[in-house]
Amino acid sequence: MTALAWILVAGIGMALISLLGIVTLLFNDGLLRRLLLPLVALAAGSLLGGAFFHLIPHALEEIERETHVWLLVAAGFSAFFALEQALHWHGPHGGNGERERQPLTYLILVGDGVHNFIDGVAIAAAFLADVRLGLAAWIAAAAHEIPQELGDFAVLVHGGWPKARALVFNLLSALAFLAGGLLTWLLSGAIDVTYLVPVAAGTFLYLGATDLVPEINKRGNVATNVLNFTVFLGGVALMYAVALLE
Repeated sequence: MTALAWILVAGIGMALISLLGIVTLLFNDGLLRRLLLPLVALAAGSLLGGAFFHLIPHALEEIERETHVWLLVAAGFSAFFALEQALHWHGPHGGNGERERQPLTYLILVGDGVHNFIDGVAIAAAFLADVRLGLAAWIAAAAHEIPQELGDFAVLVHGGWPKARALVFNLLSALAFLAGGLLTWLLSGAIDVTYLVPVAAGTFLYLGATDLVPEINKRGNVATNVLNFTVFLGGVALMYAVALLE
């Protein structure tokens, strides 16, 4: 398969993940929260493992000056920090009560769309650099998208959106990933996409360390915290295992 084919498959895969939100209709709020937190822990470990075991090592191999790599990692981290500051978007678990959820629904869609577009750019860059790197990055991003899409759909429905409308707009937001990937492929002849790989690592570090880890670190009793930490380590181990297989 060509890099373009992998980018198309990755984008379609992300769009399909966005449809998982419909399963939240089968759960009550308590069960949904119990399922989401372990998934968030897995996503956090996968994102951090993807950055440390795949994206950053590849960038250090391909980019001559090490200081440039770390500068670009910091740039990616800072870019997502600025994005959240601008959109006042605090992940899929924010909002308590109908009054807070109404404006949150629009912030989630805008924030998720922009986030998906940037993810599409970053992961397409990884595929263009090395198919194995792209697959590792996609696995880490998909692990993050599953709990996010479940949470996003739940917030949209709880905020008063009809289920069909929530599903359609969630899908449209997810298609921004494919748009970002195709744009990167189109521009790949004019830019060196290798330099986008450490930027992607910075976004992975931001999402894992500042969005997801705090979400699971402030909740639950000792048993729940031990479970979440174990699942987090499982996410890190998964990405390390993928690195060994490469």
